[in-house]
Amino acid sequence: MEKQINKKKISRKARFDETLPSYIMLAPFLIFFFIFLVLPIGASIVLSFTDYDMINNPHPAGLGNYLRMFLEDDVFPVVFKNTLFFAIICGPAGFLLSFVLAWFINEFSPLVRTLLSFMFYAPALVGNATFIWQVAFSSDAYGYINSALLSLGLITEPITWLSTEQYIQPIIIIVQLWSSMGVSFLTNISGLQNVNNELYEAGSIDGIRNRWQELWYITLPTMKHMLLFSAVMQISSAFSISGIAITLAGFPSVGYAADTIVSHMQDLGTVRYELGYASAVAVVLFLMMVFFRLVIGKLLNMTGK
Repeated sequence: MEKQINKKKISRKARFDETLPSYIMLAPFLIFFFIFLVLPIGASIVLSFTDYDMINNPHPAGLGNYLRMFLEDDVFPVVFKNTLFFAIICGPAGFLLSFVLAWFINEFSPLVRTLLSFMFYAPALVGNATFIWQVAFSSDAYGYINSALLSLGLITEPITWLSTEQYIQPIIIIVQLWSSMGVSFLTNISGLQNVNNELYEAGSIDGIRNRWQELWYITLPTMKHMLLFSAVMQISSAFSISGIAITLAGFPSVGYAADTIVSHMQDLGTVRYELGYASAVAVVLFLMMVFFRLVIGKLLNMTGK
């Protein structure tokens, strides 16, 4: 009995010694992960149940912030609807568009593929280049869109694109898709490059006869983890729309058409200093993102089967 216990201790120590270098290498990431992700999320959850204004000490508020959010705040239902709308449109559309583009471009020669990949990744490299769209959708006759429409005789006077409620959301969706394409596209193109060509050869022997069957039975299951990463990045980007909307449509926008949960949270936290209530809004946004992440994971697992 004692020999067995000693053997177990020795085997545990051997496994620990074997994995110790891995833990040491992971330690910096885990430390930063805890400080900049786990700790802020935990603090937000705690503060969401308090009344806190950054000056006075937090006071317990129970479920008051959440009741206020859903029963008293007239702006929150509007920004909640806008955020959900942007996420449902920009998330799946951006994900599918980036994958389809990567799938097509992957068929080109290496030189052409590299040039096209750089072109589609350029928006992510540029960063905040929304000034291009500000000029394009400028409300005067010198804006690119108005100038072209006036030249073609399609309109008789400039359209106030970013001040008209019916135009704001489509413009935000276009700009968001353009700016968020880079990371997902690069992820998909790298995933396609890493698919083992021997799988396609084996598939042809097993009865796969066209590219669509290759895509469904080989490419998608093989790229499942890359697709999950791409989808999560797109959903996170879609749920966190704020800077683009504020830059183009202002804050608040006309009829709150472009305001989102993130911009509402920024207003509560940095302008009104209602940190407890802002934390409650952040928790709701976090739960929404977790829910959609789980849904996407289930869908991709079904695709991979």
